Amino acid sequence: MAFFNLLLEIYVVSLIATPVNYDVSRQQEDSAVKTSVFIGISLDGFIARANGDLDFLPPGGGEPHGYDEFMATVDALVIGRKTFETVLTFDTWPYGDKPVFVLSTRTLAPAPLGAVVERMSGDPAEIMSQLDARGIRHVYVDGGITIQRFLQAGLIQRLIITRVPVLIGDGVPLFGTLPHDIRLRHVATRQYPSGLVQSEYHVTA
Repeated sequence: MAFFNLLLEIYVVSLIATPVNYDVSRQQEDSAVKTSVFIGISLDGFIARANGDLDFLPPGGGEPHGYDEFMATVDALVIGRKTFETVLTFDTWPYGDKPVFVLSTRTLAPAPLGAVVERMSGDPAEIMSQLDARGIRHVYVDGGITIQRFLQAGLIQRLIITRVPVLIGDGVPLFGTLPHDIRLRHVATRQYPSGLVQSEYHVTA
């Protein structure tokens, strides 16, 4: 009996000395940079007209549909040069004081007063490594080619796509070719009075 009691004591001590490391896995998860897409598209899948115009989207973004709440969770944005140049034509800078990293190998046009803009280049993995080193945890990826590149690299975790009830026939597509299928898990679909339909997906593989 004393022998079994000794074994029990050793077992209990071993559990105390080496607990299941839930916190480590959670810390590893928390340390990774998360990336999300939040974008509006025509019903036939275009994010802009062929000439870059966005006139088919609701003026001013339309009715509230979660953009402000989403932006409140974002630490920084990664956008392409064309998207940056399009945003420069807006009446107001839409990103406030959020850091905006513009992917380009060329010198950028001057940003508006108060905007925090930095040019960056490299493949998506390199970009994410640089942002991780700066302590950035949630990145909003925007712009057709940029989104496609990050999807191809397996570096998008969440997609929030708002479909506008209009067909434009031609334009800049949201999605492009992929090296393999990307499996998605449907999280929610929300409908708004103006006809906007928003679907949220998490990338699973």
